[in-house]
Amino acid sequence: MIEDKNQQRTQLSDLGEFGLIDHLTKNFKINHKSTVKAIGDDAAVLDFKNKKIVVTTDLLVEGVHFDLSYMPLKHLGYKAVIVNLSDVYAMNAKATQITVSIAVSNRFPLEALEDLYAGIETAANIYDIDVVGGDTTSSTTGLLISVTAIGEVESDDEVYRNGAKSSDLLVVTGDLGAAYMGLQVLEREKEVYKVNPNSQPDLEAYSYIIERQLKPEARKDIIKLLKDLKVKPSSMIDISDGLSSEIIHLCKQSKVGCDLYEEKIPLDPQLISTCEEFNIDSTTVALNGGEDYELLFTISQEDYSKIKANPNLTVIGYMKEERDGIHLVTRADTKIPIKAQGWKNFNA
Repeated sequence: MIEDKNQQRTQLSDLGEFGLIDHLTKNFKINHKSTVKAIGDDAAVLDFKNKKIVVTTDLLVEGVHFDLSYMPLKHLGYKAVIVNLSDVYAMNAKATQITVSIAVSNRFPLEALEDLYAGIETAANIYDIDVVGGDTTSSTTGLLISVTAIGEVESDDEVYRNGAKSSDLLVVTGDLGAAYMGLQVLEREKEVYKVNPNSQPDLEAYSYIIERQLKPEARKDIIKLLKDLKVKPSSMIDISDGLSSEIIHLCKQSKVGCDLYEEKIPLDPQLISTCEEFNIDSTTVALNGGEDYELLFTISQEDYSKIKANPNLTVIGYMKEERDGIHLVTRADTKIPIKAQGWKNFNA
């Protein structure tokens, strides 16, 4: 973590745990009627009346999920929220509350955590969610962040991974692979910096893909869009581990096969040019890169006319019988079995 030597540093021990919590959470506002009691008691109290509740949690670990040499703490706070909201939206639900827990070493002053929580607060404001609790503790291994997201969904509106049917269409939001290539650019510049700390990288040509890595967005807009279009997906998942892994999840849980068409995969021009610069195949990146936080879902063919003209949605595949397998149909019209090669925890 690059630090300004003249920057004010307030030791966390000066505040204590409860003083730290009070300080970091004093600006959080409550916006949802379902939040009865937020921070300040032994537990939050939520009242969702007749709606179903969805709950998801993610743990981000320094050195595994993020590198503070190029990840600003404010961006990290924002991203920690986004990765959880994306899972809520993948259930066709509305995100309403989060809890945030951190473990932090003594190398972080109060001012660093203020930046982290400023990012959390920004995400909460933009996505209209309440921060209702969490925990802080010390760490001997750097920074860990755990966010739990809570959401609501009308009964029968929830969408699982196991509802896809043979002959359904496979649809994706946005474009794919940019976050991975943004990471490659940042890692390259980190190595240049190690050799020459005075070098000033010119990252303007990579602005989109770097933003996709450092400040991703969750597709809250798609949930409203689908509702307005009167389209309920038969299955849905968010793309955190790579398109190939997520397709396999949908197919295995729904007991179907799939043909994914290479020529249909949406790629941003900046991604394509950066892949050429790095001599990496753009389809491989889109399939295996991960961290896109787009939504992947299936719909009935009867709903195709409702979505076909929408620039946010791209039909990329066709669901088949389970016995037909899971394949990539290349531009040369050959079929290649799809394997999950995206992010895997616990790999050596």
